[in-house]
Amino acid sequence: MAQKYYAQHKNTPLTEEEIKKKYKEAQEELQEVLKWKKEEEAKLKDSKASPQKKGAAKRALKKVAWRTDTVQGQIIYWKLRIKGESHFKANLEKNEYWAKCREKKEKEQRKMDEEDLPKMLKKKL
Repeated sequence: MAQKYYAQHKNTPLTEEEIKKKYKEAQEELQEVLKWKKEEEAKLKDSKASPQKKGAAKRALKKVAWRTDTVQGQIIYWKLRIKGESHFKANLEKNEYWAKCREKKEKEQRKMDEEDLPKMLKKKL
C-alpha cells in the first residue's frame, strides 16, 4: 500500500476572516511597540534617572527598533494577503522589507564606526 505524502495541505488555508484578524493583531502589536518606545525615550530624557537606567533604555531602544521593523514586515505581509496575494508573494515582499531594514542599519553602523575611528586612533597616540 503506497503512502501519499503530499496529497493535501498539512494546514488548511486561512480564511479571509482569519487573515483580517491577523492583520488587526499586527497593527495592535505595532501600537504596543510604539508605546514601549515612548516609555524608553521618556526614561532617557528623565534628568533624575541613573546612568544604569539610561544605558538600559538605550539598549531597549535598539530592541524597539528591531521589533518595529519586524512588526512592519508582518503588517506588509498581512495587507498583501488581504488584497489576495499568495503566501509566497507576500512573504517575498516582507523579506525584501526586512533586508532593506538590515542594510540601512548596517550602513548606519559603518558610518558611526568611521566617525569613531579617528577618535580611537588619537587615543593610541
